[in-house]
Amino acid sequence: MFFFFLILFLKVLSIAVPLLLSVAYFTLIERKVLAVLQRRRGPNVIGAYGMLQPLSDGLKLFVKEALIPSNANKFLFSLGPVIAFSISLLPWIVIPFSQYGVYAEINITILYTFAISSLGVYGIIISGWSSNSKYAFLGALRSTSQMISYELSLGFCLITIALCTGSFSFYSIIHAQQNLWFCIPFLPLFLIFFIAALAETNRHPFDLPEAEAELVSGYNVEYAGMGFALFSLAEYSNMLQMSALNSILFLGGWLPIGLLSFIPTEIWFSLKICIFVLLFIIMRAALPRYRYDQLMNLGWKVFLPVTLVYTLVTLLIITTFNFFPA
Repeated sequence: MFFFFLILFLKVLSIAVPLLLSVAYFTLIERKVLAVLQRRRGPNVIGAYGMLQPLSDGLKLFVKEALIPSNANKFLFSLGPVIAFSISLLPWIVIPFSQYGVYAEINITILYTFAISSLGVYGIIISGWSSNSKYAFLGALRSTSQMISYELSLGFCLITIALCTGSFSFYSIIHAQQNLWFCIPFLPLFLIFFIAALAETNRHPFDLPEAEAELVSGYNVEYAGMGFALFSLAEYSNMLQMSALNSILFLGGWLPIGLLSFIPTEIWFSLKICIFVLLFIIMRAALPRYRYDQLMNLGWKVFLPVTLVYTLVTLLIITTFNFFPA
């Protein structure tokens, strides 16, 4: 029994530690790329070329005093960031980094990932409500309604891919793209999925829950120290997760390109994730913030009808011409 829990603990560490390092240096890459795009210097003091800046920021947040508002629900106030961060780690258990590089292989990875991602709303709404602050609560409501609205479009994109592959498994979806990546036949869904992922992770141009001019800092305005750090880690982890899902669903996951098949599959998967990470950063530098009514109109009046019609037409074609996958 002891060895079982020891092995389980080591597996958890093998997921959490690389992910935390990736998230930490994601923040450094973001600040460096934004500095290049805005013609200024990024972090360049702590460590060579600023390479130790993420560790310095982490240490600063770790030693900073964690303040709890006097009228807040102290238990839920402390629980909110933990829920948000824990939920952001769980989908990585089923993300396949290569043919055999997955921690838990199940046949319903799409349903598992979608269900777990939906639970992230609870950490945000709990933190906003328990803060006993109007700004935090309004930011939490904004974020919750935004995430729920765009989850519907993401869900129909996933259903369409599952219909065409006949499976809810990431492995089956990746192997179905041996000859043609899904970003070509499903280009509209590919674009919608990426834009909806921006809204789902509260990133530019849809970072309305954290609009400083309106809500100070949104649902996490009352947090300091490690509470704030956990929310930040959860947000960047979710961005990496959405980048991985984009790669799996539309760019063939770990599959290489033709003559470059000698490059290890793990490197291919990492490069595809990096492409989407750069797109996340460029969107932040290039685009202005949407108004909230524009955000809701885009989700409910554009993305939802388009993805629903796309799913129904795909099902109609499959049924009419008997194209059901084996």
